[in-house]
Amino acid sequence: MSATRIIIARHGNTFREGDTPTRVGARTDLPLTEGGEEQALKLGHHLASMGIKPQAVFTSELKRTIDTARLACVAMGCDTPSSPLKFLNEIDYGPDENQTDEFVIKRLGDNVLKDWDEQAVMPDDWSPRPVEILVNWKSFLKSCTENRKGQTTMVVTSNGIARFALPHTQNGANLPMKLKTGAFGILEHDDTIGNWHVKDWNIRP
Repeated sequence: MSATRIIIARHGNTFREGDTPTRVGARTDLPLTEGGEEQALKLGHHLASMGIKPQAVFTSELKRTIDTARLACVAMGCDTPSSPLKFLNEIDYGPDENQTDEFVIKRLGDNVLKDWDEQAVMPDDWSPRPVEILVNWKSFLKSCTENRKGQTTMVVTSNGIARFALPHTQNGANLPMKLKTGAFGILEHDDTIGNWHVKDWNIRP
């Protein structure tokens, strides 16, 4: 039997070169740029070259993830419709929503973004809280082993949510948490010992 596998991908770019990036969260529903659409197609072509064609596709409710999944599936020749899941929505950054990193640092201090990127330490007024995201991932991973055993599931989400899948794996603690835009990771389930492990992470085609 094939391995039970999850492809976790981050959506493509929502800012063009020269734009000032902001903290785009759950309340900021930006579309993909032309470059972001190209990233999504590259993602799909790369997965196809690996012989990957998912049997199930899930996204957030935000169009940047929905369109990334759609274009990647076109490139893979995959006609599986995507299903939106609320738990895959980006972090709500509270007062930092759609603000620059400089704004966040001025408000919360020099180390706040470093702590977030490297340790997933979340400021108090961002949501949902890490424990809730971890519980949601645990439930989703369980559903994959119970309902889609031996199948490949593709998830397109955000950097802020994707990182919380890693603690549920044997080797995730050894990896950098961030996913680049248009990048993906692969989680596989070892049925003999009942554990997930990270096969690849932060691969950008």
